[in-house]
Amino acid sequence: IHYLRLTIAVLKHEKSRKYLLSNVLFDVLRSVVFFYIKSPLRVEEAGLQELIPTTWWPNRFTKEGKESKEVKEESAEERLRRRAYERGCQRLKKRIEVVEGLQVQILKLLLNNKDRGGGEASRYIFLNKFRKFLQENASNRGNLTVLCPPEYMVCFLHRLIAALRFFWDGHKAKIPAALSSEEAYIPPQLFYNGKVDYFDLQRLGGLLSHLKKTLKDDLAAKANVLIDPAELQAVTMDDLDEDEESATSAAQSQRPSAALAIGGALARPGWLSSPTLGRANRFLSTAAVSLMNPRRPLGTLEKIKVRTLNVEQRTEEDIEGSHGNEGLLLGRPPEEPDQPITENSLLEILDGIVMMYNLSVHQQLGKMVGVSDDVNEYAMALKDTEEKISRCPKRRRDIHEELLKSQKVFSEKLNHLSRRLAWINVTIYSKEKMQDIYWLLRVCIRTIEHGDRTGSLFAFMPEFYLSVAMNSYSALKNYFSPVNSMEELPGYEETLMRLAAILAKHFADSRIVGTDIRDSLMQALASYVCYPHSLRAVERIPEEQRISMMKNLLAPYEQRPWAQTNWILVRLWRGCGFGYRYTRLPHLLKTKPEDASLPSLQKPCPSTLLQRHMADLLRGDRDLAPSFLNSVLNQLNWAFSEFIGMIQEIQQAAERLERNFVDSRQLKVCATCFDLSVSLLRVLEMTVTLAPEIFLDWNRPSSELLLRRLAQLLNQVLNRVTAERNLFDRVVNLRLPGLESVDHYPILVAVTGILVRLLVDTDIQGAERATAVLLADPCFQLRSIQYLLGHAEPLALAAAAPATDKRHFSLHTYTEYISAEELAKVDKMLSHLSEESKQAAATTLPTSEEDLCPICYAHPISAIFRPCSHKSCKACINQHLMNNKDCFFCKATITGVDDFTKPASS
Repeated sequence: IHYLRLTIAVLKHEKSRKYLLSNVLFDVLRSVVFFYIKSPLRVEEAGLQELIPTTWWPNRFTKEGKESKEVKEESAEERLRRRAYERGCQRLKKRIEVVEGLQVQILKLLLNNKDRGGGEASRYIFLNKFRKFLQENASNRGNLTVLCPPEYMVCFLHRLIAALRFFWDGHKAKIPAALSSEEAYIPPQLFYNGKVDYFDLQRLGGLLSHLKKTLKDDLAAKANVLIDPAELQAVTMDDLDEDEESATSAAQSQRPSAALAIGGALARPGWLSSPTLGRANRFLSTAAVSLMNPRRPLGTLEKIKVRTLNVEQRTEEDIEGSHGNEGLLLGRPPEEPDQPITENSLLEILDGIVMMYNLSVHQQLGKMVGVSDDVNEYAMALKDTEEKISRCPKRRRDIHEELLKSQKVFSEKLNHLSRRLAWINVTIYSKEKMQDIYWLLRVCIRTIEHGDRTGSLFAFMPEFYLSVAMNSYSALKNYFSPVNSMEELPGYEETLMRLAAILAKHFADSRIVGTDIRDSLMQALASYVCYPHSLRAVERIPEEQRISMMKNLLAPYEQRPWAQTNWILVRLWRGCGFGYRYTRLPHLLKTKPEDASLPSLQKPCPSTLLQRHMADLLRGDRDLAPSFLNSVLNQLNWAFSEFIGMIQEIQQAAERLERNFVDSRQLKVCATCFDLSVSLLRVLEMTVTLAPEIFLDWNRPSSELLLRRLAQLLNQVLNRVTAERNLFDRVVNLRLPGLESVDHYPILVAVTGILVRLLVDTDIQGAERATAVLLADPCFQLRSIQYLLGHAEPLALAAAAPATDKRHFSLHTYTEYISAEELAKVDKMLSHLSEESKQAAATTLPTSEEDLCPICYAHPISAIFRPCSHKSCKACINQHLMNNKDCFFCKATITGVDDFTKPASS
């Protein structure tokens, strides 16, 4: 504290302050050290034992290992310990707040913009040095030796936010028309007018040089930003090295410049430029940008020597603007309101704060959660040890002594960790720090909303704005939650809804080209729909945006990351499907519990509203449904075939006599293919339930083909999974680590759900069509349906008689997961199919080989091709024509297909 007060005293002297800023403070880490509060590795060092003499930790846990939410009666002793611990935490907080206050005071001195005596104000020196600091950290992310450590960045970020908001609200007090810090955002012109350097950071639309070529007309029309065509081919700023200026000056002097003097002043030659002279013509990005404003006369154009101007060489005039020059805000698009926001220099600091969060602060916030997890693990271990001590027989003194030693070790570790956790909760996860991150989230949301309104110019926004919006929400939800709840933050519901609108709109935004950021948006949306409160936020966004989001989710699965899309649709359905109300699969309940906070382990929370939108889209758009469903069926065919191929390899490896270890990666891929197959089946069940007419209304051109393809795939899946002593059974019984999710239940109930919907929960005509198609498929086997209810074939039972301990799969054993009503429907379906298959067998006349389809030899010939007159069954030719227009036999191009009926023999 004394050192900080001494620093404040030195910095109050203007010349000392400017000298330190210019030459000392930003040399490597010197500036950031002032704002760091070191986390103690040894509790004794920080005097935490005196501040927090009594330690406490939670000791009631749920089965998932998390602290129990249920309020149970705590003992009087426990209550006293907890209160004493909380008082100690408050004492620590007051001590730390004093240090933080002094650190903010230092920053306020460094951000002084009124000390113009003898050159530039301190703020503008700080701003240029701060940008350089960010550039070094952004450019050297792989080189840890020159990076600012993340723990320093966290402290610097919070102090900078406090100082920034102080000056921002101070400006608002002077100019009431300006925005308060609660409404802060970065205006979109900062991203394309070249006044702020974003180094080589990726933009939403790709590389800056590419954007300037493709969007130059939009820049000119919307923002009055002119880019000189000659400069688009010129070398970029990165190639112009100031140190080698003498060697390249001849070539440079011949290159015309497009820099226009603003405000009537003439463009100066390069040799006149110096850090203290105001310059209008700048090269701050990869292409020369000239900005013209029709309200002001333009200066005459003059050939000047192009030279690289470092960030440090900007002046107050370049940033704040003067005499009609808007500084950083040049090129305001028409969508942007014409009102003062705040001082331009504060906008650039805010932009830097967002970049800092992206560089390393988020990563550090996640890292420190580990201490809380350690406390929980040790508390569970201590509780377990105490229970063992109470059960230990008195005669086994040796075991008793070992247990007491373990108890002592765990208690000492918990005392240390609980004090360290108190420190972390005060310095990193306190309510004030949470409000800072929440403020940053809202800044990013407003910035994205303003940028989105500019149309094509949105592509200039750096990717990190979307990343910080997603990551800061994730931090608030996952990292701060044990101590502070996000629900208590002001405007929480509205913020959640606005972020939901951003994710829903931009996950399929054509203006965003980076695959990483698109994947991040898709994953964030997938996580969003897993939790009830955030799913309700998605339901509250405007109806037009909801429908647009669902339409994007229902786009064909080819040539895009469809697994995440499928996962989102599955989450919207989970809780409505047949036997689909589980959180964890039944056979996994006895295994080790996983982290209950994972999105995949959240309780089902289906969205009937979004399901309704999906049904309306599939019914209303005649082209959307076939393209979507064909792509789902294609992916199901691929995923299940891959899965079967892999389990064949695994089974072969397991049967070899030599010790053979199956590659864990192969097991993981195999389990993933199985999970994908199940989730694709669930999406098909969702579609069949919400819009059955897509398959059963044969007035639609593609309904019959879709139903035949669906029946074919369902029969294949059933036959593979239900055959007696088959490959699937053997691999499931191996219980290999990595294949835990592979079991009969998830895949069979998904198939059963589709069949029940087609054969039982539909009108008579629909059921007849579905039954006819299912029975006509050559792969159909009635015993596969009987298997679902545990009805094994008599032959199989006789063969398995010696092994009476072998249990057969049956849906009847899962009464906790499948309702009696659902089981009754399966019984009804089985009796219906049994009856229909008997009748079909009795009425089917023997068909000669000449009358069978020469492609599948399963169906009679029913179609004739034009113009070549070759024949096949409808199912074969319909499926063939989806990908190929050539005849099977003669390769002639098929122009049409007619029904074929064999003429009666005389």
